[in-house]
Amino acid sequence: MNSNSPGSVPPSQPRRRAVSKRSLTTSLSILDAAERLFAERGYEGASVRDIAKAAGAQIASISFHHVSKETLFERVVERRASELSQLRLDALAALKQRQQPVTLEAVLSAFLRPYLEKAGAGDPQWLAYARLVAMVSADARWHTISERCFDPTAGIFIAEIAKLFPRADSSAIAVSFIFSVSAMLSLSTSSWRIEALAGGNRQAMDQLADQLVRFCEAGMRAALEA
Repeated sequence: MNSNSPGSVPPSQPRRRAVSKRSLTTSLSILDAAERLFAERGYEGASVRDIAKAAGAQIASISFHHVSKETLFERVVERRASELSQLRLDALAALKQRQQPVTLEAVLSAFLRPYLEKAGAGDPQWLAYARLVAMVSADARWHTISERCFDPTAGIFIAEIAKLFPRADSSAIAVSFIFSVSAMLSLSTSSWRIEALAGGNRQAMDQLADQLVRFCEAGMRAALEA
C-alpha cells in the first residue's frame, strides 16, 4: 500500500533526542567552573579557555551549551537567583502568617538571612556566588541582570517596609534598603576581615547575621523616622 494512500498511517515525525545525562553533567560542570572563576578573577579575568579547563571540557562545549561568555555569565548569576528569591519569599510568607504584628526587624531578617545562611554554610560554590553577586551589584553594566534576577523580590520587600513607614519618602526607603543589601554582601564575602580585626575571635554566621539585622534595622529606622 502506498504510504500516501487513503487510510494509510502517516509517517511519524522524527523524535527530538533527549538531552543526555553526560551532556547535562558537562553543562553543570561548566556553570560551576565559571561561577568560581568569575568570582575569583572577574568577568574579564576569567577566560573561556580557563573555564573549559577547570570544567574538564572542550572550549567548543561552552559555545555548544551556553552560546557565549556573556550568556554564560548571565546564566551563572541566574541559576541560583530563583532559589534565593524563593527562600526569601517563603520566609516573608511565614512571617505574615504569624499572629503577630510584622516588624521591620522581621522583614529585614526574612530578606537577609537566606543569603547569609547559603553563603556561610561552607559550600564553596555558594561562597563564590556571594562574591559574584557582590560584583554584579557594584557594576552598572550588569544592571539588566540585577533588574531581572533580584529587583522583583527586592520590590516586594520594599513594599512591605513602605507599609511600616507610610510617611517615609520612597527614595529614602530605597536608599536604606540598598545600604542594607551592601552590608549583607560585605558580610558574606568579608567575614575573614572581621575575624582579623577582632583579634582572631571568630563568630558563627548566624551570630553575625543577628548583628547585621539589628544594625540594618536601627539604621533604616533612624533614616525613615527622621
